[in-house]
Amino acid sequence: MDKLRIQRLREKLSELELDGILITNEYNRRYMTGFTGSAGFVLVTAKQAILFSDFRYKTQAPIQAKHFQFVELERSIPLNTIKSKLNEFGIQKLGFEQNDVNFGFYTKLSQSFGDTTLVPTDSIVEILRAEKDDSELKIMQEAANIADHAFSHIINFIKPGLSEKEIALELEIFMRKQGADSSSFDIIVASGERSALPHGIASDRIVQNNEFVKLDFGAIFNGYCSDITRTLFVGTPTDKHKEIYNIVLEAQMNALNNLKAGVTGKQGDAFARDVIAKYGYADHFGHGLGHAIGLEVHEFPRLSPMANDMIKANMVLTVEPGIYLPDFGGVRIEDDVVITETGIHNLTHASKEFITIT
Repeated sequence: MDKLRIQRLREKLSELELDGILITNEYNRRYMTGFTGSAGFVLVTAKQAILFSDFRYKTQAPIQAKHFQFVELERSIPLNTIKSKLNEFGIQKLGFEQNDVNFGFYTKLSQSFGDTTLVPTDSIVEILRAEKDDSELKIMQEAANIADHAFSHIINFIKPGLSEKEIALELEIFMRKQGADSSSFDIIVASGERSALPHGIASDRIVQNNEFVKLDFGAIFNGYCSDITRTLFVGTPTDKHKEIYNIVLEAQMNALNNLKAGVTGKQGDAFARDVIAKYGYADHFGHGLGHAIGLEVHEFPRLSPMANDMIKANMVLTVEPGIYLPDFGGVRIEDDVVITETGIHNLTHASKEFITIT
């Protein structure tokens, strides 16, 4: 993995006056090391970078984590292995990931590490992860391409009489055949009145004529996620169906045309929310406009009315306004975009035409 990531983390440790940090979060571990195994700890100090894991990964870990020393954990008392390195390096103030370590594990750490002072840290690596480098953006474009191709495929598959679960399965199989590691999350296929559920996971409901079908899905490729939503219509839409769709599309396009580095998450959210409010549907858009995406499908920062964090260049965000009307249906349109100094670069290119299937 790029040495620059280690350097940036060390600079942060210096700012916080920490002798080192113990990384326990699996996504942060992968980001820092490139190691894809299911277990392990990472210790970064001013001079050392160590990946601790167990016997299963003694061959894999050194290959993937080229800039890290691999140390095999003791099977009986694994934390003793880490403690010996803390003693060897003279670590007195050790940061830990407060959002990943529960009280039970913190107690074990404090008991095992003795005189080492444990200092809680808040999202140090997550903040580094927020701004993607060129290698990450290339992978994320591939993940987005798989999702785009899957949408082009599924619009020729959907028809009345299929269940939501059958549609979700077809999406999953197609994305796997296109090279996806897996789906980014449980696929949302929500038809008819269920399309008004923002997170309507695919059910046994049968798709019928004259209703919305909302599809929210994504692919993981080389560890990185894509996340796309499109809403189509089976049958002949009414004027109200068309109206709702066009309002959501207008809201999304206004956000895409105005997002850029330097705006806050709150300002970004308002670009879409104000459009929806203008048409009288403010109460039917009850979630934030979007979120960062990368190794995890939901990352820092967010686009929401409560988000005051500054959006920066090379962050990748979802932009996903929606309108959800109980007993009628709902529409959401979502793209993944790279923030630039002057605007955005869209990673997802699936059609946003109001597609009708007859």
